[in-house]
Amino acid sequence: MVRTLRPFTRAVTYTRWLHLSMAVVWPSLWLFIDEAWWTVGTATVLLGLAGLVPATRVVEGFQARLLLMGHRDGGENSEIVVAPSATWGDRGRLVVWLQTRLFLGAVVSHLTVQLLLLGVDLVSTALNGERAGGAWLVVTDHHWWHALLSPLPLALAAAVVVGSGHLVTAIALRLLGPSPTERFAALEERTEQLLERTRIARELHDSIGHALTVAVVQAGAARAAGDPAFTDRALGAIEETGRAALEDLERVLGVLRESGKPVSGRPTLADADRLLDSARASGAKVDAEVFGPVETVPGPVSREGYRILQESLTNVLRHAGVVPVRVRVRVADGTLVLAIRNPLPAGGTGSGRGSGLRGIRERAALLGGRARTGPVEGDWQVHAELPLS
Repeated sequence: MVRTLRPFTRAVTYTRWLHLSMAVVWPSLWLFIDEAWWTVGTATVLLGLAGLVPATRVVEGFQARLLLMGHRDGGENSEIVVAPSATWGDRGRLVVWLQTRLFLGAVVSHLTVQLLLLGVDLVSTALNGERAGGAWLVVTDHHWWHALLSPLPLALAAAVVVGSGHLVTAIALRLLGPSPTERFAALEERTEQLLERTRIARELHDSIGHALTVAVVQAGAARAAGDPAFTDRALGAIEETGRAALEDLERVLGVLRESGKPVSGRPTLADADRLLDSARASGAKVDAEVFGPVETVPGPVSREGYRILQESLTNVLRHAGVVPVRVRVRVADGTLVLAIRNPLPAGGTGSGRGSGLRGIRERAALLGGRARTGPVEGDWQVHAELPLS
């Protein structure tokens, strides 16, 4: 019983009926003024022509969201689109929607009124034998038992209100929902967002991981050295690396807070000296050479190359410690080549097999390149080739 009455406690039940009734207001007024049925046909034709106007879809979509879906379900994630018609297919569906809403609204509103008038007539004839008038179904004679039948048309009217509301909502989702093209575009946008968040998570891992690794190595070296001058240099390196990590963190959080905000300020290979100086300050002997015009490398390739170099140096400090590192950056024949090589520690197996190395390979693959990591002749090597086009 409670489940049966529940729809009548929801405001959306009545707003759906209002949405249908609104569709027949202006044709009814036109018919009332002219008193000619051909005016209804004219109104129907004009309504169809209105459906060909792209902006009409915005108006109908907004009404449907507000009155059919309700405030709770009518937000940005609603399945009803509020956007101008982009294709003739969208216009065609909108014309069908307008005609369907007009026909269904006429039937539902008229049926609701007639059932209510029938209920009034049954009560009236039961009391004094007089009809209220206006109903198409005539109740004759004066019988007391007419009052017992009066709840029946009221129940039918309630069923019409609830049932028509569900029906018009289902039709609206079908005709005012996104087209296949819009669904595909939304899927592409969602995929881009997921890829962007994955990239941000990987960048955050690389940046924070590098800063923490440098801080740990510098702190350990300073404590072992016991030299005030060395300790000052170590603290300076920790401060600089930490400040750079905080800048990266603030930028990443800004992108997450504003999904539509363009990514800017990401470091590129032009900022590679900062990584090399940080590794040198940690005690590593870095031998770096650059061949070719690095400044001409396209932004996406240069940014990913910076992160690959950063993760490689982080792995050296984390797993091999203070060892000589050879870094080669070469731009030639439409390819950016990064080679980072360091001696394997005694009894070590290399730079680990965690998410950092997997991230290096994923970065290269996303750009259409490749990356190899592993031991080579007693050294650990990261070799990445990224196409410039």
